[in-house]
Amino acid sequence: MTQRHVDSYEPPVILPSGDQAISVEFAAEISERVNGQVYALADALTASPPAWMNELVPAYRSLLVQYDAFQVDFDVVAAELRERVAAVYPATGARDHRQRTVYELPVAYGGENGPDLEAVASQARLSPEDVVRIHSGVNYRVYMIGFSPGFPYLGGMDERIACPRLATPRTRVPAGSVGIAESQTGVYPNASPGGWQLIGRTPVRLFDQSENPPSVLQPGHYVRFLPVDSDEMSRIEELVAGGEYVIKSTALSA
Repeated sequence: MTQRHVDSYEPPVILPSGDQAISVEFAAEISERVNGQVYALADALTASPPAWMNELVPAYRSLLVQYDAFQVDFDVVAAELRERVAAVYPATGARDHRQRTVYELPVAYGGENGPDLEAVASQARLSPEDVVRIHSGVNYRVYMIGFSPGFPYLGGMDERIACPRLATPRTRVPAGSVGIAESQTGVYPNASPGGWQLIGRTPVRLFDQSENPPSVLQPGHYVRFLPVDSDEMSRIEELVAGGEYVIKSTALSA
């Protein structure tokens, strides 16, 4: 799928997904508007949940609705979801009314913090400095959280620095690593295996299960990466370790 903006509303398609879930599929493309429609429906269902609903799993362009098959069958769930969709979306479509907040994440690019920066630059036929400039020059939308707790899938990356995943994933990626996979970028909140190309690392903690919510970044938020040198990286790491670092954030106009 490609990332592009859409201006018109397309009614979603409702499809079975196993014997206890339904997928509400919106337009077959990645865009802020379509993603906003996904979360508008998710918010409406969360605010007034049907008795049969178990869980919602939002994604780039679809919403998975898990239901209790012992209470209700597929046809009833599908019919109610069609009614909910019609109530949420007028003919002109729905807009994402969540607060648009940009979180600024300091990142040390390259070296041991970004071991794949040189390879990404080589593939893109750019200098490492150009890759950093391009990567840090965009407000990225958090389209979804997945893969591991708190992992933000960020859309809007410049196609000039797009690159494939590693042929052989690493068995351990350090927490805070900033990676690229195809036309996506993201941040590993915790140490884990992973196959994304690593170009930098942030010392900011993005997931803490003792907090509510545990994930700092939420769908609909935006991220801006701020390049920092090794001295600033060390200073921020000390503040984070002492619980004194506060992530800078600003509100975007609608």
